[in-house]
Amino acid sequence: MALSEDFLSTDDLHPIDIVETLAEHHEWDFDRVADDQIAMAVEGQWRTYSITLAWSGHDETLRLIATFEMDPPEEKLPPLYEALNRANDMVWSGAFTYWREQRLMVWRYGLCLAGGQLASPEQIDRLIRAAVAACERFYPAFQLTCWGDDSPERAMDVAMAEAYGRA
Repeated sequence: MALSEDFLSTDDLHPIDIVETLAEHHEWDFDRVADDQIAMAVEGQWRTYSITLAWSGHDETLRLIATFEMDPPEEKLPPLYEALNRANDMVWSGAFTYWREQRLMVWRYGLCLAGGQLASPEQIDRLIRAAVAACERFYPAFQLTCWGDDSPERAMDVAMAEAYGRA
């Protein structure tokens, strides 16, 4: 059954309602923070990622923020920022940033739904999975940059593109 079949009879879909249904479907821990915001924990291979989605009716954008803790030594911040730039050059949607005060690595993406457009459950599911995939892909490179002896350029070698098929 397609994820969107649950929503076929609904005229007024709220994006966060769709996210809540997806979280229930995937059995992710979540908290409906407000009518326009939901926070959840999604398990990855490397760690559990905190993911927040918020709907802004003002600019008709569904915002996704995926975070994980990272507290690099002070002297490793310049190489980490270089690694962030390199990672962002390797992705097409979303971007990484580091929130130093909160000691959080952040993946951000905004899905514009201007003109009353609706996001399908499959589209939102893909958005969440793409965020986790990006974090999983670059987490080892950020770790090597912050706690290894590798340069950011060399650390990015572990951030291979997503594999297709099976060996």
